[in-house]
Amino acid sequence: MIIGLSNNNLLSELNNIGVHPLSINIFLNKSSIVPIKIFNVKSPACNIIKQEMLSLGGDCAVNKYCINCKIDKSDIILLGTYKQYSRLINKLAIMDFFGIKEVSKEIKNYIDKKEIKTVLKDGRSIDYKTMKVMGIINCTPDSFYEGSRKNTVEEALKTAERMIKEGAEILDIGGESTRPGSDPVSLEEEISRVVPVIEAIKNKFKDIIISIDTYRAKTAKMAIEAGADIVNDISGMTFDSNMVKVIKEYNVPVIIMHIKGTPKNMQANPEYEDLMKEVSLYFKERIDYAKENGIGEDKIILDPGIGFGKTMEHNLTLMNRIEEIKSFNMPILLAASRKSTIGKVLGGLKTEDRLEGTIAISCLAVEKGLQMVRVHDVKENVRAIKMLEAIKCM
Repeated sequence: MIIGLSNNNLLSELNNIGVHPLSINIFLNKSSIVPIKIFNVKSPACNIIKQEMLSLGGDCAVNKYCINCKIDKSDIILLGTYKQYSRLINKLAIMDFFGIKEVSKEIKNYIDKKEIKTVLKDGRSIDYKTMKVMGIINCTPDSFYEGSRKNTVEEALKTAERMIKEGAEILDIGGESTRPGSDPVSLEEEISRVVPVIEAIKNKFKDIIISIDTYRAKTAKMAIEAGADIVNDISGMTFDSNMVKVIKEYNVPVIIMHIKGTPKNMQANPEYEDLMKEVSLYFKERIDYAKENGIGEDKIILDPGIGFGKTMEHNLTLMNRIEEIKSFNMPILLAASRKSTIGKVLGGLKTEDRLEGTIAISCLAVEKGLQMVRVHDVKENVRAIKMLEAIKCM
């Protein structure tokens, strides 16, 4: 009898047949092909890397004109196991020409991934051994989902208490709606909405992690001083040049979201030549910017920005290929709760009828190995996530 094995269970099956413990990693590194895409490699280097991969039993896909160098550069796709990549790194590391040595370093950085964690300003770490659920509290009268709107501090505090009991480990507090077509509120209005709520929640629940949803540095500063632990900036620190200074000064993590345009115009026919490449390049530039300004890797969380400058097809593609964003080896937040893509896919459902679609996306996040989801309905999503995590742990 022969049965096919799932890669998820290969480790337990190796143990079941009694292999030597020291050989387990050797087998795991040979277990599956891991496709890797590298951008803008010089044509001569493409040809050399391809030959080296072939010699190791792997392969390398390049542009058809690389062979005769009719093009200057090409993106390449490597097809190999971790064992083959380890050997390739050593072979390329001594080739100090055509940028090959730099390619070797890039592959090594990709392969040698560190444990993902987020360090808060007080020294606590979020370790992501399980999916973290972020509950949404909108201190606004006009957020796209009416059920999330909280008009008083007391209302917000009751919601926070319920969400914490239901399993939320992070609460995201926002004072301005960023739904498509929305107009901004004044700085003073935003601060007056969020700061009293953050103070009240932190006074009652000292250990809860609070995220401030803002793209304004002054709001972020006031929120942090009131007790906020994370800044959730939909502009990726592009709107306010002082935001990066506040993040660095107060030593807090930042959620960098991808957006094309602004909330006012982002859904006016958004277009991409290569969606995943453009999103990835955006994150690369923003991560480099953060690092150059003294923000460490353990302070950065990435949000692909579902619904922010993207069509339904863009959103579905992004969620289907979300694992590619994991290449940065940083926590990924998937924030799609009750958004319009769910309504469109399910036949034009209104916002209040999109719970099941939201739960499906939270389960996708678990299956794809992401770290965090941002939801309106904590209890239902937490239960679905715990069930799926229990299955995956077997």
